[in-house]
Amino acid sequence: MHEDYRIALIRELRDQQVRFAPRGKRLEQAERAERLLSELDAKRQYPYEFIYFRVTDYRPSESVRRMISGTDAAHDLRLFVEDVSDSLDLRQEASEPVHTVEELSRMFNVSTKTISRWRDQGLVSRRFVCDGRKRVGFLHSSVERFVSRNLRRVKRGERFSQLSDDERAEIIERARNLAIDGANLSEVARRVATQVRRSVETVRYTLKNHDRRHPEQAVFPDQRPELSADDKRSIYQQSLRGVSISQLCRRYGRVRGSIVRILNEQRAERLFELNLEFIPNEVFESADEKVVAEILGPTPEPIIPPRKMKPPAGLPTYLASLYDVQLLTREQEYHLFRKMNYLKFQAQKLREQLDASNPKASLMDEIDRLYQASVDVKNQIVQANLRLVVSIAKRHVGGNDDFFGLISDGNMSLIRAVEKFDYARGNKFSTYASWAIMKNFARSIPDEYKHKDRFRTTGEEVLLSRQDERADQFAMEIAHQQRQSQITNILNRLDEREQQIIIRRFGLDHSHEPLTLKEVGEAMGVTKERIRQLEARALSKLREAASVEHIELPD
Repeated sequence: MHEDYRIALIRELRDQQVRFAPRGKRLEQAERAERLLSELDAKRQYPYEFIYFRVTDYRPSESVRRMISGTDAAHDLRLFVEDVSDSLDLRQEASEPVHTVEELSRMFNVSTKTISRWRDQGLVSRRFVCDGRKRVGFLHSSVERFVSRNLRRVKRGERFSQLSDDERAEIIERARNLAIDGANLSEVARRVATQVRRSVETVRYTLKNHDRRHPEQAVFPDQRPELSADDKRSIYQQSLRGVSISQLCRRYGRVRGSIVRILNEQRAERLFELNLEFIPNEVFESADEKVVAEILGPTPEPIIPPRKMKPPAGLPTYLASLYDVQLLTREQEYHLFRKMNYLKFQAQKLREQLDASNPKASLMDEIDRLYQASVDVKNQIVQANLRLVVSIAKRHVGGNDDFFGLISDGNMSLIRAVEKFDYARGNKFSTYASWAIMKNFARSIPDEYKHKDRFRTTGEEVLLSRQDERADQFAMEIAHQQRQSQITNILNRLDEREQQIIIRRFGLDHSHEPLTLKEVGEAMGVTKERIRQLEARALSKLREAASVEHIELPD
């Protein structure tokens, strides 16, 4: 049985019919599904109820308002026919001829690989019992139906038939003459394909096959037989930085289709790494269009406009800016949490349909869109509750504690609380978040003191025993902001790449933790050692700039 259905509803229909439908009914439904497949338009959308009715001659027991593209419907109906016929243990009958893959290959003068491609493009096969084994076969009527709808494709396949030995030798000789001038594999394959009237992929496959079997006579002796995992990751990173597909083709000696496939596979790999965990809710599975529109709609306005709070005088810019964000009402809070989790639910459902070996770009675009939308909603919730972190941090800060360190730690606890909060229980998020933040402070602050006690020196004991005569906390925060301004001024002395390295290495943008040399290198598409060299040069420039600005730097 196939597992690569694109539409879960059609796979469920397959399971239902294979398990419970009588034999005669299953045979009839396979015929009905094949007839429907031959009528579908790839550019149209079809209601699932329509597909269900055409296959089973019944209406679904529950209303499922789901539109399915013609391409996905055709793909899944072909699998449906094969799976249902597989469950019937069909035998070849004299009433209609059944062709094997090899027979079709000879009939149309094409390769068996082309027949496999035709199956993906709508040629319906069945599984028949022959000599005690199940084999793939094609009803003559199925072949005629496919040919009538794909006459140009079949004619093109006949024109590009299997290569003879003389044709293969001609391709290799022409390619060798072109390669002498320094052309790469992609360029040679394209030019030879035009000369011998073959597909580019056929020529490229022929050349690679020859070089692999006869390395001493290879046309491209330096051609890498296969790109490594590091090569593929580098291709993806370069593409993110704006390197065109044409440039990547020339750098790696690959055709455009190969590079596009690598980019899609790497993108799919990143999507599978996304954290799409969500708080489940029974409404998600049964939501109709009206409910979905309500869930994804705009945040409701409060009945009573909230009073804008004025920040206390003397606060640093960062803390004062928190008072510009309005607190959420209970209704707004419920709406945003439900929206965030529903978006991740939708993204997760789509990711289950994603084929890692052959990912669809449109499907990945939609997963990306849903994930980014959920992140935007999460950030909105976090922004509205940052004041809560500051309030709790003030109550826990001690004479020797780093106030901004506590806030940073509390912000991480807040983000985790947003992802774990079950809004359906009716509790206020601030209660749950306060508990999570204080629990983290209760654990982290004693651990920090233990660390300090373990490594405390005699000089530190003397200093800690003296009365703390430093300025108040707000004055320290203002001084911190002044230092930040000075740092910004000297960073402007660096070029853009050096600025990015320093900012990422030391977490100066406040939105990311400091990164390692390897992580910065992967983000910028260069080696760890190159990042180390650029960082040393940038730090040298910063020391000179700090001297001009009269800023004291630690040793």
